[in-house]
This record gives sequence, C-alpha cells and structure tokens, in this order.
Amino acid sequence: MKVAVAQLSSSIDKQANVEKAKKYITKAKNSGADFIVFPELYMADVLSPDIMPGEVAEPVDGPFVRSLADSAREHQIYVVCGIYETAPHDTQRAYNTTIFLDRSGKLLQAYRKTHLYDAFNFNESDTIIPGSSSGDVIETEFGTVGLMVCYEVRFPEICRKLALDGADFIFMPAAWAAGLMKEDHWQTILKTRAIENTIYVFAADQVGNIFSGRSMIVDPMGVILSGAGEEESLIISEIDIDRIKRVREKLPSVADRKPELYSTI
Repeated sequence: MKVAVAQLSSSIDKQANVEKAKKYITKAKNSGADFIVFPELYMADVLSPDIMPGEVAEPVDGPFVRSLADSAREHQIYVVCGIYETAPHDTQRAYNTTIFLDRSGKLLQAYRKTHLYDAFNFNESDTIIPGSSSGDVIETEFGTVGLMVCYEVRFPEICRKLALDGADFIFMPAAWAAGLMKEDHWQTILKTRAIENTIYVFAADQVGNIFSGRSMIVDPMGVILSGAGEEESLIISEIDIDRIKRVREKLPSVADRKPELYSTI
C-alpha cells in the first residue's frame, strides 16, 4: 500500500481550498496512493480575529466534505481531512473535526479533537468546542487506522489507547504553529509515538501563515520514511504492513507492558 501526505497552506476561500485538495487527490492517485491525508482545519484559514470558525463551519455532510467525497469516489482513494464542523446552538465556535472517507466517498468517521491547543500563548478553546469522546479505530482492507489531531500528539495515552485497540496506522492532520523549540518537539514526539507503540505515524501539517510544515511519515522503528520542508508538497511512501510484526519481534515493548503497575494512570 501507498500513503500520501499533503502539506498545504489554506486560505479563507473554501472553494479554492477544496479545488486544490482535489488536484492533490488526483496527483496522489496517479502516484499509486491508496490513502491521502490533509492537514488539520484545512477547510479554511480563519486566523483573523475578525472571522470566527462558526462563520465558515459546515456539517460533515456539507458541500466541502461532499466535494472531497466525490473526488474520493472518482479516484477510489481513502481521504482524511481537517474541517470546521458546525456546532448546534453556537454560531461563533465550531468543532475541530477530522473526517475519514473511504474509497466510495462514504464517511467512516468524524473525529472531534478532544485536547485543544491552550499552550504557548495560544487559546484554541476560545474558538473551538472540544470533542467529548475518543475516536474508535477503523478497519480497512490494508490495516487498522486511528485518528489523532495535532496537539493531541503530546498526550501519549491517546496514541497508546488506539494502538491497544489494534491501530496499525495513526493518521494525524495538524496545524503545528512555529515557535521556540516547536519543530524539534514535533519531530521528536512523532518519532516517539511511533516507536513506543511500534506503529506507523502519518502527520500532515499545514504550511505558510504561522505554521511550520515538516510533515512526515514515520515507521514503527522511528525511521522517517519521507519528510517535507517549509513549502507545499506531497510526500508518498510505500508501506510494508508486515514491518510492524517484524519490529515487534525485535522490540516487544507493547507486549511487555505491565498495566497492573500503572493502573492509576
């Protein structure tokens, strides 16, 4: 199987953003990809204080997702993308939601980000409503998928739960803001989540604006199979699912856990 990670910038123009996404879906499929992962909140750039997420948000069956679903169906490719999801009874705030579409365009999961980025002098909770439940793993013909979003990578419990539930791959849309030590944290933590759970991690970051880029694909031993720089790009890797089994034979850290010793965590 092949996985493509699209590192893109977003604008306030949702139609322009979805048209660019469709071009990258075509490019990914032409390169033989079975999955493509887009960044967090790719639907629209609403960094301006004059625009609230609720003003651009859509339901998960709205026109933005329908356009992606049409392209997924046309190209027979799985699509993961971050959107602003409409929140009932709140016209200003929205959910930070990641949608996962199958090859037919069917919505497999809409995961609402639970851990919001209230750190480094940024307060995501001012404009975003947190999700109230962790996501379930999703079975595909290639392997089992878990979804995480950006800041959630700093919480090892999330990834560990998905791994224990059977995830082979973590698809992680992100809008990782640049800043002091931030790029170093990004690479270090992504590799750590892959190594400690012996799984693949696919991280698609926004680029431009305040975002750092540096999207990457990391294998179960922590090897960066493919990485992007500071520009828009599409990175693609051939994924060997049996690599997980081989790594776990050498490094059985997940099997060697003693959960009875840390049951209070």
